[in-house]
Formats: sequence, C-alpha cells, structure tokens
Amino acid sequence: MEISQIIPHIEALIFASDKALSNDEIIELINNALGFIEDRADLEQIETAIQGIKEKYDSEFYAFELKQSGGGWQFLTKPMYHKTIALLNGDKFLKKLSSAALETLAIIAYKQPITKSEIESIRGVNCDYAVQKLLEKDLIIISGRNEDAVGKPLIYATSKSFMDYFGINSASDLPKINEVLMEELVRATVVNPAESEEQIIIEETTEMTIEIADTPNEGE
Repeated sequence: MEISQIIPHIEALIFASDKALSNDEIIELINNALGFIEDRADLEQIETAIQGIKEKYDSEFYAFELKQSGGGWQFLTKPMYHKTIALLNGDKFLKKLSSAALETLAIIAYKQPITKSEIESIRGVNCDYAVQKLLEKDLIIISGRNEDAVGKPLIYATSKSFMDYFGINSASDLPKINEVLMEELVRATVVNPAESEEQIIIEETTEMTIEIADTPNEGE
C-alpha cells in the first residue's frame, strides 16, 4: 500500500477522533477503511506516514501540529496560539478547581503513586475533599493499594484524562522539579531558607498548573 494513499486517511482519522489514537488503532482503522486484503498497511508504513504528517504541520503556515499525547496522536494548537484559544475556552474545568485541589493534584502528579496520608503529610491538612473532587473530574485514579503499609491504604496516580489535558504521554514528561525550582530562583529576589522542598513543589507546580489551565493546548 502506498504511503501517499495512507496519509490523508490518517489525517482524517486523527482530526475526527475525540481521543488520542495509537499506532495500532490507526493500522486497524486504515485497513478496515480501505478494505485491502493482501496489500495491508503495516506498522512501519504507519510510522513513516505519521512522521510525514508531523513534518507537514510543523510548518509555520499551520496554527496546529501533530503531537503524541495521552498515549496516541492528536492535532493540537501550537503554543503561540494558546492565549487566543483561552479566549474561547476560558472557563475550562481546571480553573474551577480550588487551590487545595490544585495543590493536591500537583503533589500526586510529581509523587505518584502516593497514598492519601502521604499527601496529607506534605500538605499538612486533611485532603479527603480535594482527592474526591479530583476523582470526580477524572484527573486522578485509584491505582491499587500499598500492600506494605498498615491497613493497605489506597494509592493514587494521575489519569489518562490528566495526560490528555496537559498534552503528555506519562508523568515523566512533566517539567522536572529542579527545572521549575531553578526558573523560580532566577526570578526570586528573596529566598526563604526555612521553606521546605515539599512546600516549594506545591507552590510552584500549583502555579504552573493554573497557568496551563488558563491556556489549554487543545484546539477544541
């Protein structure tokens, strides 16, 4: 099957999909759509086609780009247009989260997998309500239990919806803590030596979360 024949179909699928599409999903959809029995698309052809599409939309002539996000491929608006998109999507649900929920989300994102008692140890307050709100909004999930701890408490991690919203494939794609801290130290005029690393993580990642929430990267 010619790659030039595959490319427009992949573009149409990714554009029309309401979720990120993986390479395996694209292969199945393409082969079903085109109906070829002998000349079927393979993984190498799909990867080559996707790379071609990515290079095409990396051009300055397009306001959006093809990015791997949430475990698959999506068309997302480029960063330079985020403020423009924010005018349209200014009431995104993350803005409605309380500061406590945002702090809790930042801790889970960087410390996952983590138990509620560990979250509360960092924040210094009860987190029942914040954790429940994050579960309701599908930003975090219960990923299991800590079998080594007394009572085998539940452990929490960020969800696929979290990755989709922030345009990442895994928690490892989040900005490194030392990068966030270094950026803040460059801007700071006074450094409080008594401030704990955990508190700095809460404050800086919460600020980052709010900023991203105000300028969503999806061209919805």
